Amino acid sequence: MEILKSYISYEETIKGSRFLSELFPCSAQAEARELVKSQKAKYADATHVVHAFVIGPGAEVMGMSDDGEPSGTAGRPALDVLHGRGCTNTVLTVTRWFGGTLLGTGGLVKAYGNGAKGVIAAADAAGLFEELVAKKAFTFTTDYSLYKLIKNNMEMFHISDLNEDFGTEIKITGKIHENEYQLFISKLLDISNGKILVH
Repeated sequence: MEILKSYISYEETIKGSRFLSELFPCSAQAEARELVKSQKAKYADATHVVHAFVIGPGAEVMGMSDDGEPSGTAGRPALDVLHGRGCTNTVLTVTRWFGGTLLGTGGLVKAYGNGAKGVIAAADAAGLFEELVAKKAFTFTTDYSLYKLIKNNMEMFHISDLNEDFGTEIKITGKIHENEYQLFISKLLDISNGKILVH
């Protein structure tokens, strides 16, 4: 199962109607619902803001809405594409501005399905999906003398969301793959002769 790392969008015009497909990383159902709500507020001038989402380690939490399009022509095709990709913790919205030409049910299924495929293809091309791995947050402080050595050693680990705060000491926070956490702590203790304590 893979998760999306960051936002991406894809746009196309079909028979005068503008379709804007957007993908968002999201890890909770409540967060997904808020996101959809804010999309609807953001695109108040749009005819429809269709959505689909998959959340949870096994993509077991799902949701979708046709948002006024004929039943089964918009949310379902979008959700099917998300499922087909084998991703989770992802929200997809497809916003449509009606262009004056009716597409018919078959045309709508195709338009929303293609919008979903287009934005996923763009995410794949940009390398925005990564394997869903359990991560653990860490925080520690170090003095400046050890900073370079620590940074070199950190390159051996899968670390994300890294943040460094340079004050009288350097405070480093981030997330690491859970299965690397103990080894990472041991390494920091080794380098610092037991001075660095990880929280």
